[in-house]
Amino acid sequence: MKAFLAALCAIVVLAAGAWAVLPALFARTADETFASAGARVGEDASVEHRNFSGPPQARPQAPPQE
Repeated sequence: MKAFLAALCAIVVLAAGAWAVLPALFARTADETFASAGARVGEDASVEHRNFSGPPQARPQAPPQE
C-alpha cells in the first residue's frame, strides 16, 4: 500500500511539474506556428500548377510508311 501511495504522489508531482514547465516552453500561437517563410500559399504552390516532368518534349515522329 505504501508503494501505491508513493507512486500516486510521484504522478501528482510529475503532472504538476509538467503543467508548470511545458506551456512556457512550447506555447506558440497559430500565427507563429503555421505562418512561416516555408509556408507556400497561393496558386503557384498547388499541385495543379507544378510541372513534375520538366519542360515539354517534342514527340519523335514516326517514319513515313511505304
